[in-house]
Amino acid sequence: MADITPVLERADANLPESLERLFDLLRMKSISTDPAYKTECRKAAEWLARELQALGFDAAVRDTPGHPMVVGHHPGERPDAPHLLFYGHYDVQPVDPLELWEAPPFEPGFQEVEPGRKVITGRGTSDDKGQLMTFVEALRAYKETKGALPCRITILFEGEEESGSPSLKPFLEANADELKADYALICDTGMWDRETPAISAGLRGLVGEEIIVRAADRDLHSGLYGGAAANPIHILADILAGLHDETGRVTLEGFYEGVEETPAEVKATWENLESAAEKLLGEVGLSVPSGERGRSVLELTWARPTAEVNGIVGGYTGDGFKTVIAAQASAKVSFRLVGSQDPVKIRESFRAHVRAGIPADCSVEFHPHGASPAIHLAYDSALLNTAKAALSQEWPKPAVVIGMGGSIPIVGDFQSMLGMESLLVGFALADDRIHSPNEKYELASFHKGIRSWIRILDALAA
Repeated sequence: MADITPVLERADANLPESLERLFDLLRMKSISTDPAYKTECRKAAEWLARELQALGFDAAVRDTPGHPMVVGHHPGERPDAPHLLFYGHYDVQPVDPLELWEAPPFEPGFQEVEPGRKVITGRGTSDDKGQLMTFVEALRAYKETKGALPCRITILFEGEEESGSPSLKPFLEANADELKADYALICDTGMWDRETPAISAGLRGLVGEEIIVRAADRDLHSGLYGGAAANPIHILADILAGLHDETGRVTLEGFYEGVEETPAEVKATWENLESAAEKLLGEVGLSVPSGERGRSVLELTWARPTAEVNGIVGGYTGDGFKTVIAAQASAKVSFRLVGSQDPVKIRESFRAHVRAGIPADCSVEFHPHGASPAIHLAYDSALLNTAKAALSQEWPKPAVVIGMGGSIPIVGDFQSMLGMESLLVGFALADDRIHSPNEKYELASFHKGIRSWIRILDALAA
């Protein structure tokens, strides 16, 4: 590896100007979901393209049917080093309710939350402008010190992530050859805590399904028909209750095909975090983990599949009381997938489970709501472990490898459409209030995030 001390020192010296540039970007009201801010979104894209051009990138604003993409390319100084694609998004969430903000959302500033600890305030500070600018400023420090970048870099900044990314897949399809790299770097995740950086190795997949159970041809009087007529609410309740056994395991046939046990050494590192993980339940007024018996909170949320009922409707739900047997009842059910679970097979198995519980004179109707597989970077991946070692050099505590209970669609798109593994490294904190009033980003996250990317880039290039 090269001596990166001068690069790190340049990043430190640049910090005041780096913050000024970040504040310039934060002032742009790039709310992608509201057509009233279309001009502001383009303004942010053009600003980013100019910043990349100033760093020697062949960069341009690329139009889409929605908000534009920003694409930039830089050759790097080491032709044998990996080609890296960095992704971030410049659009932000709406600011409503405005009256809950302690300061105007697009007038960024600093707040000292405790002695010696400052945060940057404003919409987009953590999600995702502050995050993406850590990478840009790392490149700046590298370029100003070394005169070149350590490896070939492609940049993709999106402007519709907060509104469902409708233009992203068509753009990837149309520009696959141009955008394909050896690895993707994504800075839209978080740290374990203020002193512990994290790499997200896994994202659970998702299958959504709505079912409607129908019985009689109309709602029935429960006195006249009760005990004789099929009750779709009872039928539905039995079906849903049968999704789990007494140990919390999902009962669907073939459900655990493709689910692997987390390596013991990885679970051991999670056990060291477990006391903090209990806060996940404590913060919402709970204390007893649900799900599979004998699994830790972190394992349940990061590495195990789930079956959850997200909503049930049936019968009379208004004020007062109405003694009816409903003609139909419905439920929305979702499955979070891990490993190599097949979303299609999971859906088929669930439908078979439901049909088995429907009486002969009743019927069921299914409505699918998306299906995507889990994404996982191997725990022994050289990419992951190289980045982990580099991160650990920068922060007070060693980096940890974590999972994520939710999904980031772009990771799956990069894998399925461009054949790239993704490295998810972010510096946000759980209390950054993303999508909410008074969003913030730790000043240390921004400063040490820049330094972290310098270390990661140098390690990957070597």
